[in-house]
Amino acid sequence: MEVLKNYINGSWVESGEHQTIDVINPANQEVLGKVPYGEKTTGDVDSAVAAASEALKQWREFPVMKRVQPLYKLKQLLEENIDELGRLITLECGKSFVESKAEMQRAIENVETACATPTLMQSEFSENVATGIDEFMIRQPVGVCACIAPFNFPGMIPFWFLPYAIACGNSFIIKPSEKVPLTMMKVFELIDQLDDLPKGLINLVHGGKPSVDALLDHPEIKAVSFVGSTRVARYIYQRGTANGKRVQAQGGAKNPLIVMPDADIEITARVVADSVYGCAGQRCLAASNIIAVADTKGVIKEALVEAAKQKTTGFGLDEGIEMGPVITAESKTRIEGLIAKGIDEGATPLLDGRNAKISGYEKGNFIKPTILENVALDGEVINTEIFGPVMSLLQMDSIEKAIDFVNRNNYGNMACLFTTSGLNARMFRNQANAGNIGINIGVAAPMAQFPFSGWNDSFFGDLHGQGRHAIEFFTQTKVVIERWPKEWTRKF
Repeated sequence: MEVLKNYINGSWVESGEHQTIDVINPANQEVLGKVPYGEKTTGDVDSAVAAASEALKQWREFPVMKRVQPLYKLKQLLEENIDELGRLITLECGKSFVESKAEMQRAIENVETACATPTLMQSEFSENVATGIDEFMIRQPVGVCACIAPFNFPGMIPFWFLPYAIACGNSFIIKPSEKVPLTMMKVFELIDQLDDLPKGLINLVHGGKPSVDALLDHPEIKAVSFVGSTRVARYIYQRGTANGKRVQAQGGAKNPLIVMPDADIEITARVVADSVYGCAGQRCLAASNIIAVADTKGVIKEALVEAAKQKTTGFGLDEGIEMGPVITAESKTRIEGLIAKGIDEGATPLLDGRNAKISGYEKGNFIKPTILENVALDGEVINTEIFGPVMSLLQMDSIEKAIDFVNRNNYGNMACLFTTSGLNARMFRNQANAGNIGINIGVAAPMAQFPFSGWNDSFFGDLHGQGRHAIEFFTQTKVVIERWPKEWTRKF
């Protein structure tokens, strides 16, 4: 089977590393490809940085209106190929085809938003800040930028960064997850059709930790974007900033959803189930801890169990499938171990999704929807990002106690409230410590024009992906103060 190539300086080139690992379909263990993985991938990074640095010299001088023109064509190419991209995401990542296409639609929305960069980058100007003196601020490119992408959204997450970076005048390098490189390979086939981009402006390199460290250490790389676990995000942030780079590192989560007694139980149960089990729970905005307030638990429990039972699990390209496998056999073992740990800590399994067998896909990494009741509040399960289709159902006496529980969480990616009370909603959105807040929303995923926020151990940095935050992250400001005395101008 052919080893995947890098895309460097406008061409597909073989890696200097001959050691490889397999890209595996998590639904059936089929080997989809082989990706370079070893110490020599650092040489690939050096080549990509050299190409990006050379392309940057001319690209940064292009007018911003000219820099966004390739994005219009890229948007069209992504739309024309959305089915194929969705199919690749399902094959290598495992999620359903519907979820995969929705992921690519989110990517396209970021390209659309980045097309507004000429407006988003507009300068600030003040005339006569002092007698005869004008002052204004301009935004200039940061330089060579890099993205270290995760496995769970191989098509969408690079587009939180890529279109904004190049629209702002930077060059860019993407290192996709070694688990799911095929989607980005297809994206780069489309990028290769953008004739109006300088060669070397956008590059792709494969690899694992050696490639990551090479990106973090290379002196020519000025900014790094990352999405992944909190442990790795902290590492990326610390090593990158120690080397003088700008870093935005999105980490893990343990997202709580509060259900009030006045919520519409039937609708809420369906929305909560979609949040917990969508993408097999492998997303940083997946709900995990469901908190029923006051007398809600007895009512919501039955509805949640029924909604979870309705989720069809299987191979994501098969018709009617709502939930696919988790990414690896190791992930399945870890998640099932956490379910067992929760039961050992005193939890009652209302639904136990372990040892799931799907006809025709017996080798797949499948776990069916799981619900644990009476989970220990000081236990491992309630405080660990499971990253799988597991719900913990809790009960608290009041919204105040529920918010206090939310705010004790080390993470802070998302928190949601289900209610018909405007007073409760206002209290919650003001007091809950999370970067993305949902009111009667199960997945509070910001649209592309808003930053994908995150607090506490869910984010390291100060500027997030998407929207205006991306514009600010990929530019550096320069303040210019000018005075032109009349006696000087009269001489010319």
